[in-house]
Amino acid sequence: MSNKKQDQLKNVEKDNDEKAMTTNNGVKISEDENTLTVGERGPSLLEDFHFREKIMHFDHERIPERVVHARGFGAHGEFQVYKDLSEYTSADFLTHPEKTTPVFVRFSTVQGSKGSPDTVRDVRGFATKFYTDEGIFDLVGNDIPVFFIQDAIKFPDLIHAVKPEPHNEMPQGGTAHDTFYDFFAQNPESTHTTVWAMSDRGIPKSFRQIEGFGIHTFRLVNSEGGSYFVKFHWKPLQGLEGLVWDEAQMLHGKDVDFHRKDLYESIEKGDYPEWELGLQIIRPEQEFDFDFDILDPTKIWPEDQVPVQRVGKMTLNRNVTNVFDETEQAAFHPGHIVPGIDFSNDPLLQGRLFSYTDTQITRLGGPNFNQIPINRPVNEVHNNQRDAMHQMNVNKGQVAYHKNALNNNDPHTTPKEEGGYEHYQEKVEGRKIQKRSESFKDYYSQAKLYLNSLTQPEFDHTVDGFSFEIGMCDSIMVKQNAVNQLNKVDRTLAERVAKNVGVEVPEVNEEVNSDEKDSKLSMEALDIPLAGHSVAVAVNGDISADTLKSYAKTFTENKLNYAFVGQHPKDISEEFGITETFDTAHPTLFDSLIVLSDGSDILPPVEEFAELTYKHNKPLVVNQAASQGLAGAKLNLEAPGVFVSDDPQTIVQAFERKRYWDR
Repeated sequence: MSNKKQDQLKNVEKDNDEKAMTTNNGVKISEDENTLTVGERGPSLLEDFHFREKIMHFDHERIPERVVHARGFGAHGEFQVYKDLSEYTSADFLTHPEKTTPVFVRFSTVQGSKGSPDTVRDVRGFATKFYTDEGIFDLVGNDIPVFFIQDAIKFPDLIHAVKPEPHNEMPQGGTAHDTFYDFFAQNPESTHTTVWAMSDRGIPKSFRQIEGFGIHTFRLVNSEGGSYFVKFHWKPLQGLEGLVWDEAQMLHGKDVDFHRKDLYESIEKGDYPEWELGLQIIRPEQEFDFDFDILDPTKIWPEDQVPVQRVGKMTLNRNVTNVFDETEQAAFHPGHIVPGIDFSNDPLLQGRLFSYTDTQITRLGGPNFNQIPINRPVNEVHNNQRDAMHQMNVNKGQVAYHKNALNNNDPHTTPKEEGGYEHYQEKVEGRKIQKRSESFKDYYSQAKLYLNSLTQPEFDHTVDGFSFEIGMCDSIMVKQNAVNQLNKVDRTLAERVAKNVGVEVPEVNEEVNSDEKDSKLSMEALDIPLAGHSVAVAVNGDISADTLKSYAKTFTENKLNYAFVGQHPKDISEEFGITETFDTAHPTLFDSLIVLSDGSDILPPVEEFAELTYKHNKPLVVNQAASQGLAGAKLNLEAPGVFVSDDPQTIVQAFERKRYWDR
C-alpha cells in the first residue's frame, strides 16, 4: 500500500476517533440504544453510568424561563459610530468611528411564556449587548419609549396583574383580562404606556420593523467630567409597520413563530436588518425647562422638542448557532455600563439595577453567569471573585484578595485617567423619604399627545384595541373603571370604547384640553422602504414559465421577497418554481398579493387569498383574466390599492402605500 494511501486511512481513523461518542468524562461509548440489564428481558442495572448521565442531563435541560420576556429570539451583529462623540462621552465605542463593536440583540414579548405566539398584542423587548473594548454595555429596552410604572417597587404588582390570572392561568400572552385592567384603572401612571400598547405599536409586523428605546434617562460623561442627560433610541432603516388585529389573530394559528422566522430568514439570505442609534441629549442646565420631569419613565421627550441625533448604525448579520446556548442564556442587565455612561435618578432605573442580578442568579444557576460564552466580555477579566456554582475558570495562584504584596497587588485598580470607571460626582442632598415627586403626577397629558399625533386609521385601531381588551374582561366594575380612565385622556376614545364594551359614558368630560402633536409619533407618517417586503403570487391555471420568470425578475430587482403559490408544488425552471401551496401558505404571511390566471375558473383558495388581502388593506394586483374571474368575490376591483394589470412592474406602484386604509 502506498504511503499516500496509508496517510489517508490514518486521517479517516483520526476523524472517526474525533467524532466517537463519549460520556461527559471522555469515555468512549460502545452502546447507546439499550440500557444495561440482567439478560435481555431482565431488570435494568444502576451501574449503567452512561444511561444515568444521559437521562440526568436530559432531565435538567430546561432552565427556568424568564419571569417576563420569556418568549425571545436573538441575533448577532455589529455597531459602528458615525463620528467621534467625545464632546458628550468618553465611551470608547462612541468615540472611535474606525471601530466596529460586536453586538448581540434579543427581541421578545413581555407577558407570555416561551410557548406563546409571536404576534400577540404586547410590548416587545429590545435588548442589545455591546461587546466593547472596555467591557459590556447592555442597553435593555423595549419597542415602546415609556413604561407602565414610575417606581420599581411597583414592578411585582404590575407583573402579577399582567400575567395570566393565577386561578386559571389564562389568558396566555396577552393583557385582555380583569386583573390587568383593574391595575390600569387603579394606577393612572400606567395610562400612557397602555395607550401605546393598544395602538398599532402593540402588534408590530416584524422584529425588523420596530423601534427600540432605552426608556430611562441615562447620563453621558465626557473625559473632562462634563455630564449630559441622554435617552437612547434605535431607529429601524426598514421602516415601522404594524399588523391589523384580525391579521394578527390569524397568524397565531398560521405561524406561531412568525416574527422569529422573519428575522432568521432575513439574516440567512443576507437581507440584514439595520438600525441607527439615536441620542436625545439634554444639558444639565435644561433639566427643569420642560412641562414634564425628564426622570419620569412614563414620559417621552417629544422629538419635536428634543430632536434625535442619529450617531451610528447597527447591523444584524449572523444568526445564533444554538438558541439555548446564546439566546436563552444571554444575561442582560441595565447596570452593565462602561466608562462614559452613567445612571440618572430615575426611580425605575434605580430599582432595575438591583433586580437583574437576582434574576440571573436564579435562572442561570449562580453568580458565575458572566462566564457563559454569550455573556463574556471581549476584553480580559481579572478580579478576586472565586468559586461558587458553575465556576468555569481555573483560577491560578495563592492570592485572591486586595490589597496584597504576594502578587504585587494584582489584580490592581485603574485610575479614571487610564480608563478606570468612576461614577459621576453628582451632588445629592435631602431627607430620607418615601414619596413620589409632584412633577411625576401628570398621568394623562402625554397620552393625549400620543393620540393627537395618530392618523385617523391609527386612532380607530386604538379604539379597536381597547374595545377588544376591555371587552374581554368579566367584571363590569373593571370595564367601567377602565373607561373612566380613558375619559381623562380623550372623550371620543372613552365614548367609543364604552359603547363597544357595554358600559356607561362618564357624565363629566374630563379629557385633557390640548391639540398638541408630535410629528414623530405616527407610524403612518414615516417612509417605509420597498425592499424586504413580501409578495405572494397566486397561480390560477396554467401560467407560462416566461410570464412567471418576468415577475421573478421584477421582484429580484426591487429586493422583494416572493413565493409562487399553487395547488401543487411544481419545478418550473432551475431558478424558481411553485414552492408553496394553498395548504401551506396564507395571505396573512405576505405583505401583498398578485393573482395570475389563465382565464379558467378561479379556484376557491385563490378567491380566499384575494378577499383576505383586500380585507387587510394590503396591495392587490390581478391580471386581466383574473379580474373577470374575481368579479363575484367580496372585494371592489376599483377600490384604492387594487390594480388590474398584466405588467409585473405594477407591484412597485402598488407598494407606494403599504396599507390602503381608505378602502
